[in-house]
Amino acid sequence: MTDYAIKNISDLEDSAVKFGLSPQVEARFGRAALDAQKSGFSYQKLEPNYRQGFGHVHKAQEETYVIISGGGRMKIGDNIVDVNRLDAIRVAPQTPRAFEAGADGIEFLAFGAGESGDADMLQDFWPPDDS
Repeated sequence: MTDYAIKNISDLEDSAVKFGLSPQVEARFGRAALDAQKSGFSYQKLEPNYRQGFGHVHKAQEETYVIISGGGRMKIGDNIVDVNRLDAIRVAPQTPRAFEAGADGIEFLAFGAGESGDADMLQDFWPPDDS
């Protein structure tokens, strides 16, 4: 391992393609590409008015999200909050979360503490009558 690594996010594989979420979602994960040992990040982009079809929760990992463009809403536990450009949102372990893009779409970075293998996907996370 070297003392540092540099990768352009646009050169990372778009994982949304292999999970059938493209073209509404773009998801690029940088932990392995940077050979990071104790940290990780992802870049995510949702098309306008697109709501993630599932939530997720980490057993032990805290995550911080930074909105880099656009905005929308985020469901955190039972709360639905508005999020906008340059908002930073910390989510504790064991707290479910998901995003919904607004009219301009949303782009964000997610930062965590390394390997994210402790995540569980949550189907039917959004209330059925919420839009």
